[in-house]
Amino acid sequence: MKPTEGPELGNHTLLTEFVLSGLSNHPALQHLLFFTFCLIYTITIIGNLLIFMVTVHPTLRMPMYFFLRVLSFLDISTASSVVPEMLVNFLSEDRSISYMGCATQLYCVIFLAATEWYILAAMAYDRYVAICNPLRYAIIMNCRVCHSLVLLSCCSGNVVSVVQTAWVFTLPFCGPKKINYFFCDIPPLIMLSCTDTSSYEKQIITATVLVIFAPFCLILVSYACIISSILKISSAEGRHKTFSTCSSHLIVVTLYCGSGTLIYLRPKSSNSQDTKKVLALIYTTIIPTLNPLIYSLRNKEVKEVLIKIIAELRKI
Repeated sequence: MKPTEGPELGNHTLLTEFVLSGLSNHPALQHLLFFTFCLIYTITIIGNLLIFMVTVHPTLRMPMYFFLRVLSFLDISTASSVVPEMLVNFLSEDRSISYMGCATQLYCVIFLAATEWYILAAMAYDRYVAICNPLRYAIIMNCRVCHSLVLLSCCSGNVVSVVQTAWVFTLPFCGPKKINYFFCDIPPLIMLSCTDTSSYEKQIITATVLVIFAPFCLILVSYACIISSILKISSAEGRHKTFSTCSSHLIVVTLYCGSGTLIYLRPKSSNSQDTKKVLALIYTTIIPTLNPLIYSLRNKEVKEVLIKIIAELRKI
């Protein structure tokens, strides 16, 4: 691979491409990692496509399943923005990615991650209305409101992604060009900059607080009201049944918020780079794989429709 260099900045040479180090530098592990993540990616695609098929069933017309369908699409997109490139790099000696390719990947990952987080907040609001105001649920969470929430989530995710990507790629990258990561993300990229990034790190922390904690506060308030309503239910069976509709969502929110917060609140912490790789795997690979299992195995209606679909496929 020929070294590619751009115009000079002072005594430095600007980079026009990067090299991804991947998950591991051990040659003996590359084929094992390839087959492992190829299997995970296949399960992600199949699982989320099944959820998508199940939630368009006529018996599942509730807003909750509409949001779940959007979530499945975002999970497929998130995994597809990271895993294929990672699979190619497992088997290739040339792990380079162009400057524009890196910027595009960063934009896609941030956009999809931020949008999914906002969708999770919208799902919390949906559960709040369903449990705390059931008589007006159909009126409040009508089709127009649901589509507006998804559109607002996408627009907000786009704004966050454009701003963050623009901020990162206005920094001068002078080398080394090796990114100690398996995809282009903010923390490893700013470590390659040859200028002071302290002000940008403060911007990342501010953005993290606004992007993650603002929706998280909405989720907390929603669940505080939900728990208050559940405690008023007299029967233990009724309380369990009502809370079971929220437990799947809470699991995903905890995984998503935990991994995102730990990565971006300390963007330039070099001693935790391997830990950040694991955390990044959680929200880019593991959560998209687990979501179909979490939402289907803990949802009676989804399981019933899924069984019907599988039975119909067997007849073909």
